[in-house]
Amino acid sequence: MEKKPTVFAAILLLLFLAIDASSASKPPIYSSKLIHRFSGEAKNLSGLSGKTASWPEKKSFVQMRALLGSDFKRQRLRLAAQNQTFAASHGGGQTFNYGNDMGWLHYAWIDIGTPNNSFLVALDTGSDLFWLPCDCIECAPLSLSYYSMLEKELGEYSPSRSNSSKIIPCGHELCEQGYNCKNPSAHCPYSANYLSEDTSSSGFLFEDQLHLSSVGGNKQQRSVHAAVLIGCGSKQSGEYLKGIAPDGLMGLGPGEISVPSLLSKSGLIPHSFSFCYDKSYSGRLYFGDEGPTSQSSTSFLPFKENRAYIVEVEGYSVGSSSLKETGYKAQVDTGSSFTYLPSENYEHVASEFHRQVNATKITTQDFENCYKARSLDVENIPSMKLVFSTNQSFVIENPMFHIADDQGGVYCLGILPIDGDFGIIGQNFLMGYRLVFDWDKMKLGWSTSNCEDIDNGGKFHITPSPSDSESSPYPLPTNQQHQNPNGHSVAPAVAVRAPPEPSAAASPTLGPYHSRFIISYFPLLIWIAYIVSS
Repeated sequence: MEKKPTVFAAILLLLFLAIDASSASKPPIYSSKLIHRFSGEAKNLSGLSGKTASWPEKKSFVQMRALLGSDFKRQRLRLAAQNQTFAASHGGGQTFNYGNDMGWLHYAWIDIGTPNNSFLVALDTGSDLFWLPCDCIECAPLSLSYYSMLEKELGEYSPSRSNSSKIIPCGHELCEQGYNCKNPSAHCPYSANYLSEDTSSSGFLFEDQLHLSSVGGNKQQRSVHAAVLIGCGSKQSGEYLKGIAPDGLMGLGPGEISVPSLLSKSGLIPHSFSFCYDKSYSGRLYFGDEGPTSQSSTSFLPFKENRAYIVEVEGYSVGSSSLKETGYKAQVDTGSSFTYLPSENYEHVASEFHRQVNATKITTQDFENCYKARSLDVENIPSMKLVFSTNQSFVIENPMFHIADDQGGVYCLGILPIDGDFGIIGQNFLMGYRLVFDWDKMKLGWSTSNCEDIDNGGKFHITPSPSDSESSPYPLPTNQQHQNPNGHSVAPAVAVRAPPEPSAAASPTLGPYHSRFIISYFPLLIWIAYIVSS
């Protein structure tokens, strides 16, 4: 009889030890500095600081038209019919290229492979695939002399030079084009074909290590490497061949093969990430960020193949006026500079905005709603508000952008019409917000932020320590064998498990995210321990 309290005490002690261990391994947030194509960081990278002839003046019409041109180009490059969320095209748009600069909106430096190599990848929430220029047959130029924004050469990924790379076979559960293979052990191909411009990236899939570091609550840097799926893009065409994303593209969509999805499946982070935008057009990307408990939120809509983040806008307000019949579906697109409304909604919103501004419009190229600053009461520019379900509101304090000149400048409304029934919520509406894409909860969260108040703000771009091993504690999910590029087989990686050991007693790895289960269900575990010991 006396053994029961002893057994209960022993179980309780083990639970407390587990709680202590899981508390110490609170999921860190991994982050990377965003590089906006026209930010100060990009200008410094280019080595063109002080050489204004080679760089568009900040907040000038030249810069804004270049950004608008990039938006139109991206809208034409939506994924082809089988993956397309909506057709977004603007009838009167002209594409403005500024030399051979890279046309995506945001980039980030990442480290891949063993030994690690650095790549300046474009970031895209509207697609899933992560691909790099690789063993190039037909790729965009990577030479420094071709681009106006870089001071060092771009890289080309080579799986054969990475000790941690593994071939993805056609039988792998993440091989989406395995049906094209003659047998399941063949190398898995990929092809990302786009709607127009004859634009594509194609090659074969590999697994390799993405290197991450963070600062936890104790302010100690924690470095990890996690397995991700990489498209070895040996052939590019169309705009990719011209250099819109010459060093590759990281898809941040909600699909199975995206980097956020794979990091979540490995147990490293929850399936959630955030962008935070400061007033200088730059900001940070945070993997694993679920946002503060006080944030507002709205639900994502389930959509065909979940290739993009879509929300339902139930209504639109300008100033104190709530406009009727202005609801629509919209993609939250961090790669778009401006915000786009379906044409009918746009007419309602622009008309009401002009009525409240009560100033004289001027005609400018590409932007329809512009006003001379001297005729505008800048202090009383009406705010705008997107109204979501459950009466959640997303407030845009100032929907205009300012173009400076020697006569006080011009203010223009950063909203444009778009064909079709879908809109795009772009970066100009997201400034000053911490925007959380939480696919676990199927929620878009937002809260005001200066991008300096988020704890655990580490970085991507690190050099792995000499003690790093080639195998990752955060592997890809699969029940298939891998091969490395030299041909020999590599044991399969199982999601949330350590690399297989010779012993059959190998046990599941408890990642930082999954360890929170113990804390959440601690009362239940105490009750079970009591029942077992009684």
